[in-house]
Amino acid sequence: MPELVVGPMLRYVDETDASVWVETSEPCEVTVEVGGTRSRAATFTVHGHHYAIVDVSHEGTYEVRLDGEIVWPLPDHPPSRIRLLGPGGPRRVMFGSCRTSVPHDTLHTISHGVDVLRAYGCTMMGAPEEDWPDLLLLLGDQVYADEPSSEMLEFIKNRRDGEPVGEIADFEEYAELYRQAWTDPEIRWLLSTVPTAMIFDDHDLRDDWNTSATWREQMARVPWWPRRVISGLGAYWVYQHLGNMSPEERASDDVLTRLCKAEGDGAEILDAFAEHSDAVPTDNRWSYSRDLGDTRLIMLDSRCARQLDPGDRRMIDPVEWEWFTEQLRREGVKRFLIGTSVPFLLPAGIHHIQNWNEKLAQGGWGPRVARWSERLRQYVDLEHWAAFRRSFEDMARLLARTDKPVIILSGDVHYSYVAKADGLPVYQLVCSPIRNPLSRTLRLANIVAQFGVATLIGGWLARLAKIPKPSMKWRIAHGPWFSNAVATLTLDTDPPSARWDTAAATEISEVSTVRLP
Repeated sequence: MPELVVGPMLRYVDETDASVWVETSEPCEVTVEVGGTRSRAATFTVHGHHYAIVDVSHEGTYEVRLDGEIVWPLPDHPPSRIRLLGPGGPRRVMFGSCRTSVPHDTLHTISHGVDVLRAYGCTMMGAPEEDWPDLLLLLGDQVYADEPSSEMLEFIKNRRDGEPVGEIADFEEYAELYRQAWTDPEIRWLLSTVPTAMIFDDHDLRDDWNTSATWREQMARVPWWPRRVISGLGAYWVYQHLGNMSPEERASDDVLTRLCKAEGDGAEILDAFAEHSDAVPTDNRWSYSRDLGDTRLIMLDSRCARQLDPGDRRMIDPVEWEWFTEQLRREGVKRFLIGTSVPFLLPAGIHHIQNWNEKLAQGGWGPRVARWSERLRQYVDLEHWAAFRRSFEDMARLLARTDKPVIILSGDVHYSYVAKADGLPVYQLVCSPIRNPLSRTLRLANIVAQFGVATLIGGWLARLAKIPKPSMKWRIAHGPWFSNAVATLTLDTDPPSARWDTAAATEISEVSTVRLP
């Protein structure tokens, strides 16, 4: 009898439709029943794993059946519930990034802190439905393919020897990585009840992924990397991206169509797609947008879509940039939410240092300094929007012309803060990590480096390298906060507000609430 391996996960939701994603142990028919109405889909298979996504058009508590046998809900948890969005869109959007999947015992709580997403799920089970978030945005590093847990390392040890040591190698290991990340009972229940939209960052593939042309050249010489990047992007498509698409988008998706029609295992189809997506990023778009009532959500791929040619280096290639500018021309919306895994607005000093490092790495002070600057860029992760100065300026000018408020949601940096553009309704909200805190030493080092030393020397270095001042001015208005956290953006108040929550054991506590006038 088929069993439920991962899921159910409530993914795409709008005013009329909802999508439920599952992984099963065998090929089967998956049925989702809501209020007596049943919707069905057959599984498709890649690399020996079986998946389905079922579209439903009703709301209420639901059950999942595999070949007619009920496998969900869990007997000791509340029933999962589908809630369609109202005409005004979501009232509360929760977001965060950077979550390691380690046990919740005392030892790992000391080393990694409390898993705030799990604690939020525990709290949500006892909270009234009107207090639940309407949407969860996961903004990168949903899994750590280059820093697997001891449980994941044991799985790897029991199936292979050889390279890469201590990292994920292939699709089978990615599948196990996602299973370990998403099957903790409280996490599983939360993901079955709160719709999720996701975008990757580097650790979903590997640290520093697509930092620079030099990085790609270095990795191209690593024998195991081609299999790793193909497996990582293929797994991302199945476990994360598939649920980002609307039913209409999935109906016209060539990869899904071919997988569903394939006789037997469709691994070759998915692998060929993933290999081409890495080699020719302009032929595929991981970015996507949704209309959420009077709010337009734009989730930007700021990893795979990078153009890394030193002579024309961009965070987003020209094809994707044209798509993005079209999204900001949307009429009839009240505001834009832009999700990008790496922050657009950093502390000013570190922004200037990243500008400076980029120019030197491109040969501004000669080839010897360029090599040193490239090593520095990779070692301390100087790879945010500021490290792509052309793209930063393009974005700044574009946002300055937008006549609607813009709220940029990001993660990555392992601390949280709010930045505000001067004279513009443009906000940067950062929430990171969900569960992967910096040590006390590194917290102090970040405060000194990014909010102290960098502030003093960053501008001086930029002037020394003859880099023009940014066309946009901004300031860090609130923060930084270094605890594990999730943030909730409340949109049905005037003005909107954002709240950061941390956790102790299974209890949620507020870090800060900020109004966005």
